[in-house]
Amino acid sequence: MSTETLVPFDEALATYDPVLGFEVHVELNTKTKMFSAAPNAFGDTPNTNVAPVDLGLPGVLPVVNKTAVESAIKLGLALNCSIAPSCRFARKNYFYPDTPKNFQTSQYDEPIAHDGYLDIELEDGEVFRVEIERAHMEEDAGKLTHLGGAAGRIQGADYSLVDYNRAGVPLIEIVTKPIVGAGARSPELARAYVAAVREIVKGLGISDARMERGNVRCDANVSLMPKGATVFGTRSETKNVNSLRAVEHAVRHEISRHAGVLNAGQKVVQETRHWHEDTRSTTSGRPKSDADDYRYFPEPDLVPVVTSREWIEELRATLPEPPAERRKRLKADWGYSDAEFRDVVNAGVLEAIEDTIAVGASAAVARKWWMGEISRVAKTRDVEPTEVGATPTLIVELDALITEGRINDKIARQVLEHALAGEGTPAQIVEARGLAVVSDDGALGAAVDEAIAAMPDVVAKIRSGKVQAVGALIGPVMKATRGQADAGRVREIVLEKLGV
Repeated sequence: MSTETLVPFDEALATYDPVLGFEVHVELNTKTKMFSAAPNAFGDTPNTNVAPVDLGLPGVLPVVNKTAVESAIKLGLALNCSIAPSCRFARKNYFYPDTPKNFQTSQYDEPIAHDGYLDIELEDGEVFRVEIERAHMEEDAGKLTHLGGAAGRIQGADYSLVDYNRAGVPLIEIVTKPIVGAGARSPELARAYVAAVREIVKGLGISDARMERGNVRCDANVSLMPKGATVFGTRSETKNVNSLRAVEHAVRHEISRHAGVLNAGQKVVQETRHWHEDTRSTTSGRPKSDADDYRYFPEPDLVPVVTSREWIEELRATLPEPPAERRKRLKADWGYSDAEFRDVVNAGVLEAIEDTIAVGASAAVARKWWMGEISRVAKTRDVEPTEVGATPTLIVELDALITEGRINDKIARQVLEHALAGEGTPAQIVEARGLAVVSDDGALGAAVDEAIAAMPDVVAKIRSGKVQAVGALIGPVMKATRGQADAGRVREIVLEKLGV
């Protein structure tokens, strides 16, 4: 792991201004790959979703996936980009075992979409405009799995396995222009920008947008320049960061690392970096190549893609409502206050709440669970709330048990933990663990009698008219029943027995 000196984040910002840049790769959910008829599916047996084109076999010719092109146009429009009337593919030449052709079919100087922007709202409502340089089409590489080492990386591994199922999967790469002026909010902006892109592509329906699967992943570029300077510093590129939290932490770490290098009088190396979630640090990958190193040239086996104005407008008409308008509508529909809605967005659970409401929960119930117990569990596990394993259906089933009176809120939290551990549905867990609320008057009456006998002073207060003191008797009854008593019924029994 990295042994480089890190300068505290605030100290780094007192001396340097960060310059950011993001390359977000979006895997499309087309049925087939970018240039072949092989299936585009996640999780299948390795090396089964392949075709001769994907393997770079001699004599094969690629064919462009029209749906992927349409997805690229839709995304370009959603990013406020201009759509090129004509664009073409290029060969990006490099050798790596997961790219059997020894080149990647991509776009270079003629991208399909260019010169756009996204307005990103930060936690306190401040809006920061991120300029988009381009969004271009390309194909994904295969996947290498390094075995025998401790870190799962090629360094120290005994051998590597390659799976070409992902080779040729359609990708759109979104490249920002250099981002200056974010200062101390740079990590926050990084997270919010990637979240906004993920929200857009999911809303468009062009990607499954699951970052843990690599459907959306970010290369985060960071450089520093001394305060008052106008020339950008040397950048590093942290590759394939695949969670919102990791993007934020990677940018913060690299700002501190760069400052340490510069304060020591050394030069920052232009290189790719690997992100390590366990230590929240980066390590050196390889020297970063410039465009000339890839020896781009036009793909000779593919004709240019021509986009007519009619085609573009036809696709524009299919776009969903913009994210900002969608959020405004959801906030009104759900009845959340400004602060409540902002907290939901910042917690990254907007879509989870929307999905939970869609399967039958009320807006209040969905928010209670995702912002309450699920977020608490996520914090203890140091993951995102959407990564703990909770589902909209689970929330609806829990709430139904509460509404039916079979469990209370306290028991429901226990049931959630058991459900996240894979013990079954909420109903199955309640049955198997005997967690149903105790509402039998006989059992409750005995526990109430014990509480009354043990607390004569409280009984006297209640009989003198201080009915609110009944809570002191309810507590011991709940303890005696392991929190499974129906608190409402306990209160009724107490008052009945005391003649109040």
